[in-house]
Amino acid sequence: MKQQAGASRASQRVSEKPVARTRYFRDLLVWQKSMQLAHAVYRNTSGFPRSEVFGLAGQMRRAAVSVPSNIAEGHGRLSDRSMRVFLAQARGSLFELETQTELASGLGYLKPEAEKELLESCREIGRMLNGLLAVLES
Repeated sequence: MKQQAGASRASQRVSEKPVARTRYFRDLLVWQKSMQLAHAVYRNTSGFPRSEVFGLAGQMRRAAVSVPSNIAEGHGRLSDRSMRVFLAQARGSLFELETQTELASGLGYLKPEAEKELLESCREIGRMLNGLLAVLES
């Protein structure tokens, strides 16, 4: 009986093995896509009214920068558990950005094609983050 319990614990340790990582966070496609999104947000918010520089434009820029920043920081941590925390933060910032994009569009600050581009990028990155989170949880 004791031998079975030991074998069970050994199999648990094998399943807790960290997922193989890329050497650099820059190699992660989700990081690359989120950097492209951040650039797009900066381009699209540059035409916002001056009154929004520290308002909605600033919020959108901070949320957009937060996505790749959290992915990079999580990658630099030494455990998959820490990586999951930062990926969840990135996902939260992405949802903020989606909300802010819809608000900016509704206020007439974004052209419909810009809104569509930003929201499509957010959704793609969201799917990638969900996939990465699922891999890290298994």
